[in-house]
Amino acid sequence: MAKLRKGDNVIVIAGKDKGKQGTVLAVKNDRIKVEGINIVTKHQKPNAATGAEGGIVKQEAFLHISNVAILNAQTQKADRITYQFDEDGKKQRVYRSNGEVVATA
Repeated sequence: MAKLRKGDNVIVIAGKDKGKQGTVLAVKNDRIKVEGINIVTKHQKPNAATGAEGGIVKQEAFLHISNVAILNAQTQKADRITYQFDEDGKKQRVYRSNGEVVATA
């Protein structure tokens, strides 16, 4: 189970885009798609049924979830996440460094 969710702000910690920040667009198994990160060029065929034009399209590709870390808004640094239960018994995500609750998107 991934601790990162759609809408989280993350920072890339490894790879060609190291140091860049973005918002999570999708999470699939152990892969993650981040806005503006890992841009690839795709040659797309035209499709009359959907109205999609053909040509060369630049788009985000999935990268491994271990290459990104959640961005702590207070410290502006990469952080890790742990889980804790609040007084109502509800599970919530918490930053490991300072114990603050992760803001949900």
